Amino acid sequence: MYQPTINPRSEFRSRWTIGDVLLPLAIIAFIFIVVQTASNFTGSYDSGYVINLSLGALPVYALQTLVRMLAAYGISLVFSLGYAYVAYRSPLWSKVLIPLLDILQSIPVLSFLPAVVLALVGLFPGQRLGIELASILLIFTGMTWNMTFSFYQSLTSIPQELIEASQVYRLGAWQRFWTLELPSGVVGLVWNSVMSVAGGWFFLMETESFTLSSRDFTLPGLGSFLRAAADAGDNLAIFTGLAVLIGIITVIDYLVWRPLIAWAEKFKNETVEAAQVPESRLLDFLRRSPTMRIISDRIFMPISEAVNHSFSVKNTASSNIQRKTSQWLNWFNWLLVGALGFVVLSSTWNAIALLSRMPLSAWQQVGIGALFTAIRVFIVLVISLIITVPIGVSIGRNPKLAQFLQPIVQIAASVPATALFPVLLLYLGNIAGGLDIGAVILMTLGSMWYILFNVIAGAQAIPSELFEAARVYKLSPWQRWQTLILPGIFPYLVTGIITAVGGAWNASIAGEYVKFQGRVLTATGLGSTITQASDVGDFSLLLASTIVMSLLVVMTNRLVWRPLYKVAQVKYQLVV
Repeated sequence: MYQPTINPRSEFRSRWTIGDVLLPLAIIAFIFIVVQTASNFTGSYDSGYVINLSLGALPVYALQTLVRMLAAYGISLVFSLGYAYVAYRSPLWSKVLIPLLDILQSIPVLSFLPAVVLALVGLFPGQRLGIELASILLIFTGMTWNMTFSFYQSLTSIPQELIEASQVYRLGAWQRFWTLELPSGVVGLVWNSVMSVAGGWFFLMETESFTLSSRDFTLPGLGSFLRAAADAGDNLAIFTGLAVLIGIITVIDYLVWRPLIAWAEKFKNETVEAAQVPESRLLDFLRRSPTMRIISDRIFMPISEAVNHSFSVKNTASSNIQRKTSQWLNWFNWLLVGALGFVVLSSTWNAIALLSRMPLSAWQQVGIGALFTAIRVFIVLVISLIITVPIGVSIGRNPKLAQFLQPIVQIAASVPATALFPVLLLYLGNIAGGLDIGAVILMTLGSMWYILFNVIAGAQAIPSELFEAARVYKLSPWQRWQTLILPGIFPYLVTGIITAVGGAWNASIAGEYVKFQGRVLTATGLGSTITQASDVGDFSLLLASTIVMSLLVVMTNRLVWRPLYKVAQVKYQLVV
């Protein structure tokens, strides 16, 4: 069972450091740089592109969207592995990178959008390449944070006995990463990859068709097709586009996610083979294929062995060089951190000067909006936990049920709620509270999946022998939840909550301000304030509202979720 280790309460208290004190300044500085970039960069780009709503154009649009999604996911995977590993291996950089990750994941996509788009338009004036790169980078910002959090959580949760074993066998950095650290995070990475791609689909309409300072930027793609269909009120085009999207998601599930989830089973830390495991016919076919076996034996295995040997030789030969250069690298790290500190302080001063010129009415709008959106986020979190925890545990512990429900869950998570929102508004518009209720629904659909997929990954990662022990000791269902399931999924649950809360704040931007068939519908909230400021190019209001939203997200993480994350790392770590 997961038995709590005996630790003094002080281990779980949140110790405030100078980094925590400087974190609000870093948030203000970073957002100021983003917004200032948007206000300073100028460039010419006349889209002039009109989306063709004929059904014959859908295959070409779908292909272009798939290319953007693949590029964004590839960047996200590389970024997540590198970022989390550096933060895990370097105590100095962890003090910078983890708070910075809090900042990055707290800034909504639409606040990144002006700086990214206008900067790339300025770099590639008059060319579509800048907008294409901006769209890929914006999809990346919606994908990568939960993958990075997940992999970092997996690295910090590696049992100490396995770390000591790697030291006894004198594994090099590459060997330790390849044989211990990367396998420890595979299950979480696979499930969070599913969630990341679903997050990319969610913001597809916003990243392929958007308006900045009354200028329209539209790219050909499935997201812009759905937006144009919604604006035109063409229900046939909406449902046909959604059918194509669901078909693509189903094919990707069968060809990619099911094989990966079944393959990831071998990385679970257990000594008793599970009675039931996820299955994939495609993976079984590939494993039995003589052609794939020959390719693996003659290509992949020799390359892997050569790489391992190369890194082993380099580690042995360069050990003396590493000792000599470690001091210089340490000084370099401190100089770089100092330079970052200088940029933070100077940017913070300029941001404060800009914000001081805002009228009181604008600050009142930001404050009231923050209160209303915070209430919606809390409601969304409660609803999400009630729905996702029992469903996630059921899917994670019952492979037969997972075979049936997993594709449905992935499709439901991947279908952009923003595409269904116009249809939903037709019904909500006639009842009291219309968009206020609609915003809660959209925010729930945009955030609950982060918790669900992390709970599924956590339930799957619980060793099967622990459930066998629970049966032997005849524990009741409540005792199993209390002593095994909840402690087992707790680290994953906290990771899911952190990203879900950020996702809920982010989704408020799409849920509180909607353009539909020539009408603009708004609900009082911080999300609608950010969207309106972005649309009209009011950069001071955009700066203020984005800073407030980011500070609320990060302070919640610091005051609430970080202590729980510490409990997950120390109290409920699996001991082998």
